[in-house]
Amino acid sequence: MHFLVVPKLHLDSAAALSEENAAVVGHIYAVIAKLAGEMGFADGYRVVTNVGALAGQTVHHLHFHVLSGKQLGTFN
Repeated sequence: MHFLVVPKLHLDSAAALSEENAAVVGHIYAVIAKLAGEMGFADGYRVVTNVGALAGQTVHHLHFHVLSGKQLGTFN
């Protein structure tokens, strides 16, 4: 399972977050939790956002990848 959650507010990436717009991230995580429950994988999922070209960001609008459906490995 892989889907994206994209806020309506345009921010280039998480690096553009500030105290004034940080509430958008709380809302996004609430939406992700709701969707995970509705889709039946609330017991385990990963949320990823890339910041900058060195991290693989190719779309310059803040968005979150939600991954689930199999055992996810750890990062070394």
